[in-house]
Amino acid sequence: MHLRDGASGALAAGLGLGISELVAGLFGRLPSLVEGLGNLVIDDSPEPVKEWAIQTFGTADKLVLLIGIVVTTLVLGALVGVFARRRFGLAIGVFAAFGLAAALATSRDPLVGIGMAIIPAGAAALGGLATLRMLYDAGMPESSTDSSRRSFIIGAGAVLGLAALTAGLGRVLVERAKAAVAGRAEVLLPSPATGLPPVPQTAELGVEGLTPIIVPNDDFYRIDTVISVPTVDLQEWTLTVNGMVERPYTIDFSDLLDMRMVERDVTLSCVSNPVGGGLVGNARWQGVPLREILDRAGVSEGAEQVVGRSVDDFTVGFPLEAAYDGREALVAVGMNGEPLPFEHGFPARLVVAGLYGYVSATKWLTEIELTTWDGFDAYWVPKGWAKEGPIKTQSRIDTPSDDNEVPAGRVTVAGVAWAPIRGISKVELRLGDTSEWVGAELSEPLSASSWVQWRVDWDATPGRHVITCRATDGHGDLQTEERRPPAPDGATGWHQVAVSVMEA
Repeated sequence: MHLRDGASGALAAGLGLGISELVAGLFGRLPSLVEGLGNLVIDDSPEPVKEWAIQTFGTADKLVLLIGIVVTTLVLGALVGVFARRRFGLAIGVFAAFGLAAALATSRDPLVGIGMAIIPAGAAALGGLATLRMLYDAGMPESSTDSSRRSFIIGAGAVLGLAALTAGLGRVLVERAKAAVAGRAEVLLPSPATGLPPVPQTAELGVEGLTPIIVPNDDFYRIDTVISVPTVDLQEWTLTVNGMVERPYTIDFSDLLDMRMVERDVTLSCVSNPVGGGLVGNARWQGVPLREILDRAGVSEGAEQVVGRSVDDFTVGFPLEAAYDGREALVAVGMNGEPLPFEHGFPARLVVAGLYGYVSATKWLTEIELTTWDGFDAYWVPKGWAKEGPIKTQSRIDTPSDDNEVPAGRVTVAGVAWAPIRGISKVELRLGDTSEWVGAELSEPLSASSWVQWRVDWDATPGRHVITCRATDGHGDLQTEERRPPAPDGATGWHQVAVSVMEA
């Protein structure tokens, strides 16, 4: 009976979770409990755990976390099922406590009130309890008769199918509801006053397996502190500029679109990107120069730091000079010719060339505050990351990949290199056992803030060979060889791959 009771509890918990997703999806402004619990885990996990998750799972870290939440829920439900058959009051108390805990976790989101969170939580608890009672009854009498087993299997199968249906449908409806509330489909970006010409053919080297110079939106990396995209109602969204300014102001999205727009090619990188990693990408951004946003408010004497605040209260902070030293710094509304995707910050975000995202790239931006350098520490600083985060010079081998097999003869080795705002002047490769460095062909740079592609044609001989790459920035400074992990201010080291060259 313990196995049957455990299965009953797990199925009841699973269906309860599915019901909560369906309720959130049917009523678009209600929150998802799964997302709320996920955000709680992200916010309260120790930094070594977060860094391990990013390094291990990359951009799939949030999916793994969601799966972990579901599995944990099922396990806890199974334990309740085993111990609550003869004490159903225990099940009532535990399901109610779980529902309340999930509601409290979800209500930590500044966009979610406790009253909103209680509704899906209550539905989950009631649905789970009713399901558990039904499955207990389906397994009666306690003797393992064929009729009892058949009754239970039928009921369990029905619950399993219903749990999958409610969870899947609810997830689809949740995402659709967010899109409908946001109003992105109705946004038409104005033509930029300063646009860019089409990407020239000389900016692409045309090597198979090489990352494109402009990364498509769907392939662009995503690292942030939320499980799912915040629901931002475009009709209610505003951007406020305040703090150490002479004329604080607030504008809506229409006002922002009326300001002077420019296009810029800028490479962004996550500070958690390891040597050779993929948490970096280049895009064509459209937006308002940050300098003009600040000038409208009038920067007060003594202001030193720009703080960007997201609708979910995530914060970044970077030196005020970054808005005025000539680098590309935008309040962006467009990405690669379309309004910002939800995952990348719709309706507006900060894009600041040359700074890691954790100190600059606020998505779902709603506030810009000017303060002193010591007057505020942004989200990641108290967690042990450096307060300043200039992007380090990096290069990466895209093809051939590590542990790949290639035929002997002419092999093209290619990759990308970046050093925003300094640019890349040279990439060199060390091929195999030789100590000689070979200069690579570089693509035409789109800007000093954009990465470049590089390639070398190599006459590969049979055997196992290690290929190493290194870059020199536009100031003539060589990328450091010293291997260091991402914490606290970005990884360093030369990227290497090992390839096996086979007889042709």
